[in-house]
Amino acid sequence: MAENPDVPRSAKAFVPLENNPEVMSHLMHQLGLPETLGFTDVYSIDEPDLLALVPRPSHALLLVFPVSQRYEAGRIAEDTELPEYDGSGPDEPVMWFKQTIRNACGLIGLLHAVSNGVVRDQVLPGSDLDKLLREAEPLKPLARADLLYESKALESAHADAAVKGDTAAPDASQDVDLHFVAFVKDRQNRLWELDGRRKGPLQRGQLSPDEDVLSDKALDLGPRRFLRKEAEGADGAGDLRFSLVSLGPVFT
Repeated sequence: MAENPDVPRSAKAFVPLENNPEVMSHLMHQLGLPETLGFTDVYSIDEPDLLALVPRPSHALLLVFPVSQRYEAGRIAEDTELPEYDGSGPDEPVMWFKQTIRNACGLIGLLHAVSNGVVRDQVLPGSDLDKLLREAEPLKPLARADLLYESKALESAHADAAVKGDTAAPDASQDVDLHFVAFVKDRQNRLWELDGRRKGPLQRGQLSPDEDVLSDKALDLGPRRFLRKEAEGADGAGDLRFSLVSLGPVFT
């Protein structure tokens, strides 16, 4: 599993989501995220003036990056030492989804962002998203992945959102090299890295109650940590192309 986490080519494939906050917000609002929450581009993780443009508190971050050899080597090295995650139920520290749909890492990242911490409490009661999360909670990872795989509501909403980007959507059978990873804060103020290609959720550190996922400490434990590791490529040529999207309040 750790050596080859990718979804088999025989599995169902979705049209890849464009890395676009409007598309992400549209999809999640369609499923049941209230319109008081939405996704926003983060243009810098170091410049205070640009960080100040992002609505706070930030409840989750989606880091989008091309999968490099450096990243894969680090992922394999870390995952090899970890057991397969087998959590479920209301006492789970975070809800984690294993990816079994091809080209669905964007969808999995969005689900991780809205399924955890205080955002989960704001999902509209009775919505497709609320029903999906309630059904998913008691399930083990493989059964939970099957639930997503078979969800017609999820597939329909995803198909609608995938064609709303600024560029022509690629074919579902086409492989893409961009990957989405979510960083979320749980109810005990712990920062988690959530990635459906990994063996389970990864706890990255402890935050204080007043630190959101765009705080200096959370950025150091999450996106900046990722970029440091990528920049340490053996030949000094780490691939530093990335983008970051925040889930936070929508001010009208």
